[in-house]
Amino acid sequence: MTFQSKLLLVTPPFTQLNTPYPATAYIKGFLNTLGVPSQQADLGIEVILALFSTNGLRQLFTTLDQAEYDIELSENAYRIYSLRQDYIDTIEPVILFLQNKNPTLAHSICDRTYLPEASRFQEVEDLEWAFGTMGTQDKARHLATLYLEDLGDFIQEALDPHFGFSRYAERLGRTATHFDELHRSLEAPDTFITQLLCQILHQKIEAFQPTVVCLTVPFPGNLFGALKCGQYLKRHYPAIQIVMGGGFCNTELRSLSEPRLFDYLDFVCLDDGEAPLRSLLAFLEQKRPIESLKRVYSRVEGKVIYHNGAAEKDIAQRETGTPDYSDLLLMDYLSVIEIVNPMHRLWSDGRWNKLTLAHGCYWGKCSFCDISLDYIKNYEPLTAALLCDRIEEIIRQTKQNGFHFVDEAAPPALLRDLAIEIIRRKLTVVWWTNIRFEKNFTHDLSLLLKASGCIAMSGGLEVASDRLLALMKKGVTVGQVARVADGFTQAGIMVHAYLMYGFPTQTAQETIDSLEMVRQLFENGVLQSGFWHRFAMTSHSPVGLTPEAFDVQRIGPDFGGFADNDLYHDDPKGANHDLYSEGLRKSLFNYMHGVGFEVPLSKWFEAKVPVTSIPPNYIQKQIQENEEPIRKNAFVIWLGKVPTIEYFEAKVGKKKVTMAALYFYQKKQNLTIEMPASLADFWMEIFPFITISEFKKPFSYAQLQSDFENAHLGDFLAFTHSEVWKQLRQNGLLIL
Repeated sequence: MTFQSKLLLVTPPFTQLNTPYPATAYIKGFLNTLGVPSQQADLGIEVILALFSTNGLRQLFTTLDQAEYDIELSENAYRIYSLRQDYIDTIEPVILFLQNKNPTLAHSICDRTYLPEASRFQEVEDLEWAFGTMGTQDKARHLATLYLEDLGDFIQEALDPHFGFSRYAERLGRTATHFDELHRSLEAPDTFITQLLCQILHQKIEAFQPTVVCLTVPFPGNLFGALKCGQYLKRHYPAIQIVMGGGFCNTELRSLSEPRLFDYLDFVCLDDGEAPLRSLLAFLEQKRPIESLKRVYSRVEGKVIYHNGAAEKDIAQRETGTPDYSDLLLMDYLSVIEIVNPMHRLWSDGRWNKLTLAHGCYWGKCSFCDISLDYIKNYEPLTAALLCDRIEEIIRQTKQNGFHFVDEAAPPALLRDLAIEIIRRKLTVVWWTNIRFEKNFTHDLSLLLKASGCIAMSGGLEVASDRLLALMKKGVTVGQVARVADGFTQAGIMVHAYLMYGFPTQTAQETIDSLEMVRQLFENGVLQSGFWHRFAMTSHSPVGLTPEAFDVQRIGPDFGGFADNDLYHDDPKGANHDLYSEGLRKSLFNYMHGVGFEVPLSKWFEAKVPVTSIPPNYIQKQIQENEEPIRKNAFVIWLGKVPTIEYFEAKVGKKKVTMAALYFYQKKQNLTIEMPASLADFWMEIFPFITISEFKKPFSYAQLQSDFENAHLGDFLAFTHSEVWKQLRQNGLLIL
């Protein structure tokens, strides 16, 4: 089917400063397969760049001067206002610096005489700890980020309380069970920020002349900006059809009955957007009736109707096309360093191509997760070959080889195959992703992933309590997490743990024991980064769907026809979780700095807390436990190159025997392993089959054992305890 529509794909303010949210790139890639012309725009970064410019700041301060009402500024805001010319004079060089276009400015920024400073600079952490003595660029980015945040605080206080760098009016979109407050705010006069937004949107419409505008709303902090875009289009371009989709819709609007939303939109799509959008284009071009739409809300005769009569299935992931990042201002994003946390820095510093390896979650059991929804429960992996095809195409598009694989939890088998394919194709890729700390992430797999370009892994340790992990159905234990994290760390991969407190029935004892586990994980060097989250009950998770099974009670909020996701609950068997948030935050901050391990846990808290029941060497003992036995069908892979061989004679007692030396040329050093000639000949025959750069099909551990014993070289199990085997294993022989 061919279509005549032209689509403008819009990410409303605000998501990230350093990289585009990938939803529009995914949809554009799919539209390319249909031959539908489209253009995309990240209005978040475009509004930021317009605002934080010489002209933008000049207009901002002028707007404040011309305000028809008196504004009482705090002492901090008045300081910024008084230094307004300094901000106007410095803003464009700073933005260019954060875009990596003006690197020499770092020296001026770091000497603390160039930038005007307000209250954010009072929070400057120990920069020597954070960046070392040589990290001038990083120090400068952190200081430049504080400078922008000072301006952000000023804008929020004096001109627009909704402003935030990675969110806009988030409070209005969070737990928005009723539409009333959103509606009042939308109908209020435009602010300086929304005026900028509408000006830029107008330019996009005039330049591209779309017939359909698609708004992606991944987070509550995008909702207000999306509806502002819709409001502007309804007033000035009523013929344009407006479609909204994205993560917020998929989780929050599944019970939508609020007709006023459609004063700003025409349609709302749920779940994967490809099939609903294709059905919608057919409807708009009168090629199918409205009843045959797929997962689409609209307003019909004043009522919200859900249309889901399409016969077609969802588009297979292999047929959705390669994400297309063209049209986006990829060189204009800002590399900022907001807070000194190793993993959070990856989120905000540098431009990452975002790519999904597998749709949904291969585990799909965690009781706090929205596993009842399609984006989690419908698991569909791609092949390593197709993924590498897409990686190569995206690198050609963007000229950048950094990738954030944005999976719910990347499957270990798929990561193994992908890493092999990346190395086999000799691709230069730097990547990180999110995982479950499951036992299949062995030390050898960690080494393979590192060799393919992996720099960091994040994963949910959640509550470091085996009872609660079982209740959550995480499928892991604390000891297992420790062993997996240790394997990553030894391979040179940074590990970040998502930590949770306040899970139903969690006691004070379990909270303190969890903290002790975390303390030991950092003290033993197997975690480098972490963040505590307070448990949140959602309506699509097992806890939210059956709270009684977890001994909690739902106590609100009342549903008013709009959003339905965040739930309030009572936890009669659990502790008073409010008592622990600050102590958990403060202790973790110190542990990430490598200090405070000797401080008694009780010192981090204002309230009295129980003494931990965890032995002080618990994590150390868990790390030292042996890995699982090697599976017979495991892959055998050699990470290095095929060696050269040289024979020589050696005297053993009174006899001369023929020996051989295998010479391995590695990137950092040369390696020589001596062994009997017959054993060397065996390995020279095996290396072409297991060398990763020549990898064509799996060579199993069982086959290696069989070939060894058929070559009459002795007992293979005994050989695995030899010095030769030890040297091979330490230098790139992997069993996966």
